[in-house]
Amino acid sequence: MLHKKHIIFAGNTAWSMYNFRRNLIQAFVANDYTVTVLAPHDNVFTPKLLELSVNFIPVAINPKGTNPIQDIRLFLRYKKIFKRIKPDFIFFYTIKPNIYGSLAAQRCKIPHIAVTTGLGYTFLANNLTSKISKYLYKIAFQKVEQVWFLNDDDRQAFLHHKLVDKPKTFVLNGEGVDLERFHISSLQKKTPVTFLLASRMLWDKGVGEFVEAARIIKRKYPDTKFQLLGFLGVGNPTAICKKQMDKWQSEGIIDYLGVTDDVKPFIEAATCVVLPSYYREGIPFILLEGAASGRPVITTNWVGCKETVEDNITGFMCNVKDPVGLAACMEKAILLSPEQYRDMALAGRKKMEQEFDVQLVIKHYLEILAKQQFPTKSEHYKKQQT
Repeated sequence: MLHKKHIIFAGNTAWSMYNFRRNLIQAFVANDYTVTVLAPHDNVFTPKLLELSVNFIPVAINPKGTNPIQDIRLFLRYKKIFKRIKPDFIFFYTIKPNIYGSLAAQRCKIPHIAVTTGLGYTFLANNLTSKISKYLYKIAFQKVEQVWFLNDDDRQAFLHHKLVDKPKTFVLNGEGVDLERFHISSLQKKTPVTFLLASRMLWDKGVGEFVEAARIIKRKYPDTKFQLLGFLGVGNPTAICKKQMDKWQSEGIIDYLGVTDDVKPFIEAATCVVLPSYYREGIPFILLEGAASGRPVITTNWVGCKETVEDNITGFMCNVKDPVGLAACMEKAILLSPEQYRDMALAGRKKMEQEFDVQLVIKHYLEILAKQQFPTKSEHYKKQQT
């Protein structure tokens, strides 16, 4: 007789585990898995995760920290948890869970998959921290079942640095968008034309280029609106400070909308969703959510972004760090006829249904778990005693 299979999902914030993987977690619970989530405690999102009928174990993580003592403590914390609850399988997300969680799972001989959700600045920088990160990745991924990437550029980067064996790599087509939640509420072109950039407020996300493009467009189309939505002053070297945002607002260039737990109404109120990023993205959720909601998207010909759009069909694409090119894309969107706008909206929605539906992602996860040889109930009992 098979025991009820116990799966762990481990990430670096409760916010991301709930907002990005809620559907996945719910699917595992519905398929009779015992699910435990490991992440730092969050007063808002820990209760929300518990409402999904999962176990939650707080694990303190400083995602951007470089203190080796903290990282050793993280490894030991994971190891202690794994030895105590002896899960059948573990999925790790983001750099520190991928490295220190995988190392702990190795020691406890628990099968696991590391999901690389984007490389970020730490991996790409040519400094000591980057070199140490690559070395730790290489050690951590020696015993991993698979390493999943959200785009092939990231996969190729890991293979180039010989951090993982090629047969263990797999490209997951993003983490999926909930097509029931993000649906087309209207196919009418919103006026005045409103461009929405929803993201952490980082220079690398193309926020500066968005503002410069807004200056260009407003000279010709003064009624056009430009909105920014997302966290300010985050722990990142390219974070935009409040003083800078206040300056832009005082110039009348953009409207800063603050932060939200629900981006959906902001997308629905916008004409187009924009992300002119040159950050090392996995697959940006906001572009998937925008297209699923029937909004043409404007983004860059860049890692993780280019996969989400078909240029001039579901939206528009420009080069990175090119505010003039971005403004040209915005003008194209402004000049779309109602019929052209409708066609672009429907094409974007169709692309999401065919390639990025979260149900396709969930299906892959469940198929992978179905192939695992789980112990019988008696074997599991013996495992608990060792």
